[in-house]
Amino acid sequence: MTGQVSFDSHTKNVLAAAVEYVNRLTPGYSGGSPVAAPADESQAVGESLAAIGYPRPSVPRADARRLTELAGRMRIVFEAAHTGDLDRAATEVNALLIDTNARPQLDRGKDRPWSLHFHGPNDELANGWAAGCAAGLAIALGSDLAGRLGVCAAPHCDRVFVDVSRNAQRRFCSPQCQSRVKAATHRARQHLG
Repeated sequence: MTGQVSFDSHTKNVLAAAVEYVNRLTPGYSGGSPVAAPADESQAVGESLAAIGYPRPSVPRADARRLTELAGRMRIVFEAAHTGDLDRAATEVNALLIDTNARPQLDRGKDRPWSLHFHGPNDELANGWAAGCAAGLAIALGSDLAGRLGVCAAPHCDRVFVDVSRNAQRRFCSPQCQSRVKAATHRARQHLG
């Protein structure tokens, strides 16, 4: 494989949304610090969408609750794919596809050609994003890109990512975690030397 991995724009967007939802809506660790579940789920969902370039909408509480529940289930997919348990990841994605009623549809944006998108049973925010994220994860798992779903290798960090690097060797959720690990390794060598 040469160059960076290139998902189509819709798949790239829904995978980016899946990463944002998992990282912002699920508790765990980030960069060595504990992360609590968000106190205001509606705000966290809005921030997730803003982080991937969508206008920050007012998110109804019911939609935020549904997307928070979905984020926990998507975390299962990332973790299972990361450890190579593709059977577990696929089982969860299949359940998400059924639960979100994801349906394919060709859409055409302004000045753009037709492209394949996935929608929920109606145009509500949670249904659209839930179905899209489930379908994006299915596309990644159903191809040779399943190994591109990762969980940060830094100590005390469990944030997820999609590896689009050329050599498929990404191990960290962010440059900060990578630097933190490199600095700790350097300090350990200095201490031994």
